Amino acid sequence: MTWRKQGKSPDYRFTLANERTFLAWIRTALAFMAAAIGIDQLTPDLTPLLFRSVLVTLPGLTAAGLSYYAYRRWAANERAMRHDAALPFPKALLWLSSGLSAGIMLTLVILVAL
Repeated sequence: MTWRKQGKSPDYRFTLANERTFLAWIRTALAFMAAAIGIDQLTPDLTPLLFRSVLVTLPGLTAAGLSYYAYRRWAANERAMRHDAALPFPKALLWLSSGLSAGIMLTLVILVAL
């Protein structure tokens, strides 16, 4: 028996809110992927090839990770709602906000150095 058939169906408003949150995570992943493509295609002479490859790979991997995390989070929230349990704490928020802050600081350092 799958988890979707366990417990009781939650109020449809909570299910729709959970789905909107899932879609917000997917939009964030798409933004990271767009950033990776933009860096690769629009700034060929910004930095040496190796450094640019790193600048492209990091947001690309972040996008892949966020896409995976979006589904896992949606499913965990749905499971919790079906069993009237507390929603799990989103641990990825700390990593995402820390990584984004570090990326912004690195970008500022690079721009100031140019």
